[in-house]
Amino acid sequence: MNTYINKCLFPAAGYGTRFLPATKAMPKEMLPILTKPLIQYGVEEALNAGCHTMAIVTGRGKRSIEDHFDISYELEHQIQGTDKEFLLNEVRSLINQCTFSYTRQNEMKGLGHAILTGETLIGNEPFAVILADDLCANTQGEGVLTQMVKLYNKHKCSIVAIEEVPMSDVDKYGVIAGDEIATGVYRVNTMVEKPNQKEAPSNLAVIGRYILTPDIFDILRVTPPGKKGEIQITDALMEQAKNGRVLAYKFQGKRYDCGSINGFVAATNAFYEMSKTR
Repeated sequence: MNTYINKCLFPAAGYGTRFLPATKAMPKEMLPILTKPLIQYGVEEALNAGCHTMAIVTGRGKRSIEDHFDISYELEHQIQGTDKEFLLNEVRSLINQCTFSYTRQNEMKGLGHAILTGETLIGNEPFAVILADDLCANTQGEGVLTQMVKLYNKHKCSIVAIEEVPMSDVDKYGVIAGDEIATGVYRVNTMVEKPNQKEAPSNLAVIGRYILTPDIFDILRVTPPGKKGEIQITDALMEQAKNGRVLAYKFQGKRYDCGSINGFVAATNAFYEMSKTR
C-alpha cells in the first residue's frame, strides 16, 4: 500500500439544481469562474499538492468533463499559430502531467456513496478528495490541499478541512468538535452531519477538502443511510474518529461556496480582482 498521496477523487455526479436552468445540460463542475471551469481549479490544486492521478466520479450528462481534459484536435488546429493559442496552455499542461480516470455513480445516494463508488479508481491507498464547488484560494502561500498533505505526512490519518461558520449556518455542514493538538489542528472526537444550532458541538464546519485512509471504504460499505436517507461520509469518519484517527485542520486561505449563487458571484468578483494584479 502506498503511504503518500498520489490520487485525488472528485465526486462530480450531482445535478447542481441550485443553478438551474444553467445546469440542465452543463455539469455544475464546468461552470466557469472567469474563463476556467470549477473542476479545473480543483485539478490544479490537486496537482500542486503532488497528486498526478485524478479519479472523477461522474453521472449522466457529465461527458463534457471528460472532453475538457482531453485534446480537441479541431480546436487546436483552428487556433494554432494565432494569438489565442496560449489560452489552452494551462489545460494542455494538466493533460500532459495528469492521468484522468472516470467511473459513474448510477444513483445519487450521498457523498459517502460517491466516494465508495470511486474505490475502483483509488484502490488500497490513502487519497485526497476535492469537491469542486468549494473553490479555495490562498494568495499568501500554499494551496489548501498542499497544507493538508503536509499534515498527513506527519500524522498518517484521515484529515478534514474546517472553517468557522456562523452558528446560523451549521445546519448546512458536517460539524466537528475535538481537542486542539496544535494551532488550528484538532483531534476529532465528535462529528455531526447538518445539526441544528442546539445540537451543533461547535461552529467548526467541514468543507470540501478531505484526505482519507483506504479503510474508509470498508466502513462506508456498512454505514447505514443517515440524513436524507443518504450515506454520509461524516458518519464513516466518525467511526475512524472513535479510534483517534481523524484530524480537522483550520486551513490557511479563503473558501468560496460556488454551489450557491452568492458564493459563485463572490468568487467571480474576487478572482477578477486578483487577475488584474497579475
